[in-house]
Amino acid sequence: MKLWSAAGLSALAVASLFSAGALALDLKETSGLDALGYAGLPPVAERVPAEPLIVDLESRGRKLGVAGGTVNTLIGRARDVRLINVWGYARLVGYNEKLELVPDILKDVKVEEGRIFTLSLRKGHKWSDGAPFTAEDFRYFFEDVVSNPDLTPSGLPPFLLAGGKGPKFEVIDETTVRYTWEQANPLFLPELALSRPPFIYRPAHYLKQFHEKFGDAAAIAKGVEAQKVRGWAPLHNKMDDMYNAMNPDLPSLQPWVRRTADSDQRFVLVRNPFYHRVDPAGQQLPYVDKVIMTVADGKLIPAKTQAGEAELQARNLSFSDITVLKQGEEQHGYRTLLWPNSKGSEISLLPNLTVKDPVWRELLRDARFRHALSLGIDRDMINNVLFFGLGQPGNDTVLSMSPLFKDEYKTLWAEYDIEKANALLDEIGLSKRRGDGIRLLPDGRPLEIIVETNGESQTEIDALELVAETWKEIGVKLFSKPSQRDVIRDRGMAGELVMSVGTGFENGIPTGDMPPTDYVPARGDQLTWPTWGDYLETAGKGGEKPDWAPGARLSELYQGWFSAADSAAREKIWQEILQIHADETIHIGLVSEVPQPVVVKGLENVPEEAIYGWDPGAQFGIHRMDEFWLANAAK
Repeated sequence: MKLWSAAGLSALAVASLFSAGALALDLKETSGLDALGYAGLPPVAERVPAEPLIVDLESRGRKLGVAGGTVNTLIGRARDVRLINVWGYARLVGYNEKLELVPDILKDVKVEEGRIFTLSLRKGHKWSDGAPFTAEDFRYFFEDVVSNPDLTPSGLPPFLLAGGKGPKFEVIDETTVRYTWEQANPLFLPELALSRPPFIYRPAHYLKQFHEKFGDAAAIAKGVEAQKVRGWAPLHNKMDDMYNAMNPDLPSLQPWVRRTADSDQRFVLVRNPFYHRVDPAGQQLPYVDKVIMTVADGKLIPAKTQAGEAELQARNLSFSDITVLKQGEEQHGYRTLLWPNSKGSEISLLPNLTVKDPVWRELLRDARFRHALSLGIDRDMINNVLFFGLGQPGNDTVLSMSPLFKDEYKTLWAEYDIEKANALLDEIGLSKRRGDGIRLLPDGRPLEIIVETNGESQTEIDALELVAETWKEIGVKLFSKPSQRDVIRDRGMAGELVMSVGTGFENGIPTGDMPPTDYVPARGDQLTWPTWGDYLETAGKGGEKPDWAPGARLSELYQGWFSAADSAAREKIWQEILQIHADETIHIGLVSEVPQPVVVKGLENVPEEAIYGWDPGAQFGIHRMDEFWLANAAK
């Protein structure tokens, strides 16, 4: 079956994900819906779309499942209930495991000239409350929510702008809408596939009651008083909660929905009886009836998982928990899978190239200094000591799973070479040392680098100690300074931060058609260049314009990505961005592809080998959690 891929932004049409024979599929009723509180539902043939998405199990090595049962998982805070909308990963278009964009909620997408997007819905698709899902839900979002200054005072978000201008929006018919920009908008479709998507549709039939244009004024006034908000707009925004799962009355298109708000410590998510995906045998997905998310102290979650309290758990588990988890497998009947993390690096040192101190600014922007710091790190030792040799030593860059990967991106300036590192530091002019061998800065201060950490990861702290050991051999002293995330960000923006430590690039497996936002000065929260990122993010109203040649070039390339004519041009831009990072060692990565423990108890169709990441991936989402099923449900 032909799939439309992310590389095909210029394609004229997207192939349907069902065949003509699928229309005659013998749909099967799901037993136990009454017990879930769904008495009086119409038959399944009236609940699923006329042309449902029939998932492909066989070619992906998966088995037909059995409906029923409950999956328990643990979360460290109440707001993590929103992960149900991440893991469910029902999107207009979404990534498959080959990193191809494919229609999901949509029946298909027609793209013309990279700027005209015609979206076709599935006839008969319904919200979780049984109301029709139609073009009106898209119109309501575009015209009455995101274009309404009371609800969206910031105006259209960046993904709805091309060349600074919004699209012409049209309703073609009940199941077809069109967005037309004056120039290409390559960000549009990838944005729809994010783990936290923009949801460019809304359940209009539900939300209109809170909108001043459609709702009853007296009822809105009562709602404002009951919710203790200042007016109709904040009331509407509070009820309009597509991502956070805090409003159980809000209809959804996700596989599991929250129906009650009776607890903030134990969340029960039940199957959506109007969900649009079915298996090849006609069984409506998801297979699992309930997902129960229980709040627990994050520090206790590894122990609770080891005690068998979760059927599916990765949240709040780390590499350091693997040994303990393995010890409990036989007694509690679970497996500990090891999925490589999709971040560019598990741990990365981030020099702040916009630090205000003039001595540090000049030094950190000197490629020879960053190269010396990188050459002065024994990554093999760090990998062996902290990760039992299971990671991949190298730079913070794209991983081997990415189609953009080149070996030099990973290896350039990443070998352990004390002699070369010392030679580079001498060449810069940092040849003077104090009595203990620590070099002196040009103004006489000791070359002591304070690396600020949020203190949440013991592994990061341990890694800094190992880096400090070998940096002594090149005359550099490292101090680790724990602080809070917000404080570190504020210090970065103020120019007081010299260097920080954290995880590497969030997306280590990009394709050329994914925006290179993480790899360029694009946001103010990027600790490598916060003021440059703020400058781009605010369109020049804040921050500083990049005044360092590689940084300025990265900004140019980012802008060029948006106006690139096709996928080949976008990939070429990506390659130059990655080459600049490799040549300049902007991030000093340590080890990548470190295994993430994923505990599975009694669940089938969970892949043995898979990636674990946020974007792209949505953690379990890209692996289609709605296809997981419980073996004991068949008994």
